[in-house]
Amino acid sequence: MSDGFRALVLNASDDGKKITPEFKTLTPDDLPAGDVLVRVSHSTLNYKDGMILNGLGRLVRHYPHVPGVDFTGEVVSSSDDRYRAGDRVILTGWRVGESHWGGYAQMARVKADWLVPLPDGLTPAQAMAIGTAGFTSMLAVMALEEQGVSPQADGEVLVTGAAGGVGSVAVSILSHLGYQVVASTGRPENSDYLKHLGASGIVDRAELAAASTRPLLSERWLGAIDSVGSTTLAHVLAEMKYHGVVAACGLAGGPDLPATVLPFLLRGVRLIGIDSVMCPYDYRVKAWQRLVTDLPKTRLDEAMEIVALRDILPYGEKILKGEVRGRLVIDVEAC
Repeated sequence: MSDGFRALVLNASDDGKKITPEFKTLTPDDLPAGDVLVRVSHSTLNYKDGMILNGLGRLVRHYPHVPGVDFTGEVVSSSDDRYRAGDRVILTGWRVGESHWGGYAQMARVKADWLVPLPDGLTPAQAMAIGTAGFTSMLAVMALEEQGVSPQADGEVLVTGAAGGVGSVAVSILSHLGYQVVASTGRPENSDYLKHLGASGIVDRAELAAASTRPLLSERWLGAIDSVGSTTLAHVLAEMKYHGVVAACGLAGGPDLPATVLPFLLRGVRLIGIDSVMCPYDYRVKAWQRLVTDLPKTRLDEAMEIVALRDILPYGEKILKGEVRGRLVIDVEAC
């Protein structure tokens, strides 16, 4: 095939320390191998995308590289019987945008196993407003449910990093389902936004990030969805109620966990890890169907900002600084 398309391509210096972005015209022959060729319409900007755009964390080992860890679009051709030309599909996870070229290009070629159908009831832009972050939020909510946490139980559910992609969608889902949701944020200007999404209370991020010399604190939370990790996660574990459940899905604060076993032994706290990448196909489809029914579309649309791919580069730094609120959807066709 020789039809040209536009893409954001990252190149690295010989020592790998300097990353240079460039908008280029490519052809499908330039794409890596895969079962399904997709015409990409939308992608998104996650924290990981910001790291990749700025060459941080060695998430990308081979250059040139097309970033973008999520995308949605229409199948052009497929060697797999599950997908036909014209099918609408979503891709999240599977190291796409890291070890495999991703969604910041108007065409992508990937393995069929990495895709799921775009569910009825979601537009492509809404699907990317959900993206990996929102999909992870739904997995976390489902994990709380599977461990017995319900809206009928007496207690509050905490969401850390609540103004970010995972957090804002989690607040919306939980409040829609009837939970009492408390949101944590480090920016007071986000309080009204989070209350509009359904949060009944706000906790300052600094309060949860403060290290404690006590392994157990006063019981406070029935459940929690944590996308921060490190000291914040340790603090949350120490404040969980008896048989409380924490779904942990992020390492923005780092991988270390300065906690003891006492919350687990003396209060029966359960810590559930959420991996949105290595997630079985049937479970992924179930989570996307739940997002159609359990995530209010009006709140999703309000939490979404659409930016043309050609204008994305400054946002890579903004998301690393915590200056991106809600979900940033990338119009890939505008390149």
